[in-house]
Amino acid sequence: MSCSTALENFINKYLLAYQDALSELPRYYPMGEDSACIQGQFEQNSDHAVYFKPFKRKTSADFSNVEHALELSLHDDINQYYGQFYSAPLMFTSSWGEGELLQTWNQQDFEYLQQNMIGHLMMKKKLKQEPTWFIGVLGDGDQMLTVDNESGGVWIEIPGDRPKQRLADSLSAFIDQLSPRITPPIKPDTTEDTEWQHPGIWQRIKLMWQYLLRKK
Repeated sequence: MSCSTALENFINKYLLAYQDALSELPRYYPMGEDSACIQGQFEQNSDHAVYFKPFKRKTSADFSNVEHALELSLHDDINQYYGQFYSAPLMFTSSWGEGELLQTWNQQDFEYLQQNMIGHLMMKKKLKQEPTWFIGVLGDGDQMLTVDNESGGVWIEIPGDRPKQRLADSLSAFIDQLSPRITPPIKPDTTEDTEWQHPGIWQRIKLMWQYLLRKK
């Protein structure tokens, strides 16, 4: 099974789980940011959660600009995983604990992702560690879920350290082991600087880098 198929299967299970449990779509706080995945009317100045349904992009995005900037070939799963959908993070349960799969909320979020992926890969190079790229978080966000760029295997990784625990041989095999987690939307903290108030992947990456800075 391809990563693309595994992700789409999980999204279908995710939506079905919400319909079975709550008879509604999952909800998310957009923090004034529009997205093609929002269902219903979007009000930019509203602080309420919206219903969302992952939106499949007509043309898949890719990371060719990141590869060019770093002179590095990235595993093709990164394009299948991040390039297909606009979506809020997808919550899951698993034998390793609760977590979330990161997705991009809109095009600006995708560009933030590319910038931070470059930062992560440059940090790995500086630390003389093999390249990985992140696809999610476990627990409170201090454990990254990363993909080994050479093998495609999924690992648990603490920012700044080498991957410590192999979870699956491939991203598709990892996603196939997850179960959707029904959870109410959590509103991001708006007391911080405005640069951190963008929803989606920006909030989660912030937690990763905060943990890294605490370690240094």
